[in-house]
Amino acid sequence: MPRCRSAVLLVLLLGSCARPEGVMAPVAPSTTGVTDRVDMLVATTREPSGSPATLFDGERSSKPRLTQISVSIPRRREAGSVQWPHSLPPDPERDFAVTNVRQMETVAEGRAWFSRQRNDGHALVFIHGFNNTYGDAVFRLAQIVHDSRMHATPILFTWPSRANITGYQYDKESTNYSRSGLEQALRTLAADPSVKDITILAHSMGAWLAMEALRQMGIRDGHAHPKIHNVILASPDIDIQVFAKQYVEMGEPRPRFTIFTSQDDRALAVSSLITGRVSRLGAINPAEEPYRSRLEKAGITAIDLTKVKTGDGLNHGKFSESPEIVQLIGQRLMMGQPLTDSTVTLGQSITAVVGGTVTNIGTVAATAVAAPAVILEQPRSRAQKQPPPGETLDADLKPQQLVH
Repeated sequence: MPRCRSAVLLVLLLGSCARPEGVMAPVAPSTTGVTDRVDMLVATTREPSGSPATLFDGERSSKPRLTQISVSIPRRREAGSVQWPHSLPPDPERDFAVTNVRQMETVAEGRAWFSRQRNDGHALVFIHGFNNTYGDAVFRLAQIVHDSRMHATPILFTWPSRANITGYQYDKESTNYSRSGLEQALRTLAADPSVKDITILAHSMGAWLAMEALRQMGIRDGHAHPKIHNVILASPDIDIQVFAKQYVEMGEPRPRFTIFTSQDDRALAVSSLITGRVSRLGAINPAEEPYRSRLEKAGITAIDLTKVKTGDGLNHGKFSESPEIVQLIGQRLMMGQPLTDSTVTLGQSITAVVGGTVTNIGTVAATAVAAPAVILEQPRSRAQKQPPPGETLDADLKPQQLVH
């Protein structure tokens, strides 16, 4: 496809609605009791913007920085949505609004803040995707934490995205620039005695960054830090073969992995186009072979959200915009609970979410250690499509060329 046509598709599919700039300037919180508050710690490899209205821009910093931020969320809003202000300053009673910002100079300050949170030592580290400002990432994490009702301390790792639809390559290189920063942040968090366990939730291009940091940790230590219990990859924008190599080089034991996929993800379709028509991990159908059996044998949970409907025209943010899915993340996956147990309530809720197509809920068999359950859509009546040559994983998730 000609380069100009690719650029047009990128603009059409990855463009986002105009949002007000400068939402990070704190406002007075509401006193009427119609709002909730989410407190988070934000680590970033972005360069300070010099303005309290934005705090950090999309350029790369030579050193990481730490900030504590409080976000006010109006109770009267649709779950799954970020209530952006139409004008500034925001009104906390109807808009998402920052009510407190405090820059931290030392790790000790961050640890003291974490120890004051009442979440039993559970930590959530969220890593955003392509085309996000600092404010975008802050508000999205606040929405996820609020709507999921999770009992965990939220920590945002935000990397230098220029938040420009033509900046895909810059953003990708920024994730490479930030992988050591994320690795160090995870190590620092894990070294805190008050932290009992860590869940990583990474979206889109942020999933690449998460995997690279875990891979580096595995190469150095032989495995990821044992406090990292769960890794959730939502719409991961990762070449399938590259993911296989990252997964293997992470070493053992590995965290519990959950992947949210969707075959109608238009953003990942464009990513595949501009990266050489290589399928992205977040766009596979995990019910089809060879993915199904190989993911099961690896103990990776795969949840197909293709039939989930949200207000996202790109079908790229279903994990956060579907109330049922975000609650699943907060109340089951984050706490390390299996997706199946003696009750059927979880299966019923997921079946309802995807339109009654999820009927196969089972655990991985023939493994020495109990593996996570796998929720997969039943194969369609049409002939199953095999992935193109070179886009598969073997039983241990090692790169392998298909032989025809």
